[in-house]
Parts: sequence; structure tokens; C-alpha cells
Amino acid sequence: MKVMLLAAGRGERMGALTETCPKPLLEVAGKPLLSHHLERLGAAGFTDVVINTSYLGDQIREYVGDGSRWQLRVQCTHEPERLETAGGIINALPLLGSAPFLVVNSDVWTDYPLENLKQDITGLAHLVLVDNPPHNPGGDFALEAASGKVRDPDDQAAGTSDSLTFSGLSVLSPRLFAGAEPGRRALAPVLKQAMAKGRVTGEHYQGQWVDVGTPERLEAVATLIRNRAENSQHRSQSCR
Repeated sequence: MKVMLLAAGRGERMGALTETCPKPLLEVAGKPLLSHHLERLGAAGFTDVVINTSYLGDQIREYVGDGSRWQLRVQCTHEPERLETAGGIINALPLLGSAPFLVVNSDVWTDYPLENLKQDITGLAHLVLVDNPPHNPGGDFALEAASGKVRDPDDQAAGTSDSLTFSGLSVLSPRLFAGAEPGRRALAPVLKQAMAKGRVTGEHYQGQWVDVGTPERLEAVATLIRNRAENSQHRSQSCR
């Protein structure tokens, strides 16, 4: 399964931190956020990654190279004008092939086991949903516990439960974008069209997840990573 790693965002809420540095290259616990993603993808058994770039994209392409330092094969696309999520994916489809692919938003951090997403999907998309954070209390999509289907919460006929937040992790079929014209396009409307046809499934993940959208959340992720490293070291020492 190939991977689409989304890295074209401007990161306006980061303020001065992203004036000269693209958001995916901001350091977290001693290394760029992007490096954490690539390390985890390699550890989970993925080998082929496509990264879309736009704002200060030359820095990302130079840093990543061909991906060999992570034992990955990496290709980058560039968007002179940011195409948003669906537009960026459509632009990259020639590199992603005809099979379902994993999509990872580079400005989230989670301990979700990525190897769990190396799976066939029965519909057009499979989404990982998480509890609503304080900055998104209303959630994004609703998950039907019995069927595992994801619905538009505004679809009153669906009889769905309370909404959850889309984590930025998903497995998408290229068929989700069939007939879509290239250009600037958000992902949510595309997903909602598929949801209306019952073609989107999902799961509720309740582990660690952070939308790294502000300097404060960037520091929160650094603390989580440091704590995980310390806990891992303590467990290793206790087993000796």
C-alpha cells in the first residue's frame, strides 16, 4: 500500500515559527515532525510515500531527498498554489496507482498503530475518528456503531450518533475521486458524497492524538514524545 503524506499547508497559526520554515519541518523532540512520520511509516512496513508540497516546498524536498535514510522510496509533488486536501491527492494520483492508499496529514501526531491500516476496504474510504478536542467540540463526522459506516452528521435521515473528529488518517480508494476535475478542492465534500451512498467506513480511536496546529500543541507533542521515550527506557531497564 502506498502512502500520501500531506505537507502542503502554510501553518498560519504557528505565527513566526513558519515564516521561514515549512510546518512539517518544525522540530519536535529533536527532529522535524515530518521525520517522526516517516520513521513510523517505515517501522509499520510501508515503503512507498508520496509527499505533496507547496509553501516552502523546496525545503521539504531537499530534506526528504529520495527517502532512503528512512528506508523508504519517496516522491514529491509540488503545488504552485495549494490545492487543499482533495486537490492535492487528485494531483498526485498518477503516482499513487490504482489500489487504495493510506493518507496521513503531516500536522497531526498520534500513536495509532499505522500497520492496522494496511487493509482492503469495502467502500471508497475508511476513516480513523477520534474524540473531539477542545478546538473542535462539534466534531466532523458521525460513526454508526452497529454498521461501522461514517455519515454526515447533518444527514438527519441517517439517525447517527454524536459526531467525532476526523484524525487525518484514512485509507482512500482512487475511485473516490472518479470524475473529479483537477484544481483546488477540499476533501470533506468529496467524502460526504460517498457517505450519502454508504461507501465510507470508520473506526473510533481513543489513544493519543494531537492536531499540531499551534505552538502550544507543538510543545504538547514534544512532551508526549519525551514521555514515551522515557517510559520505554524505564521498561527496558526494568527487564534487565
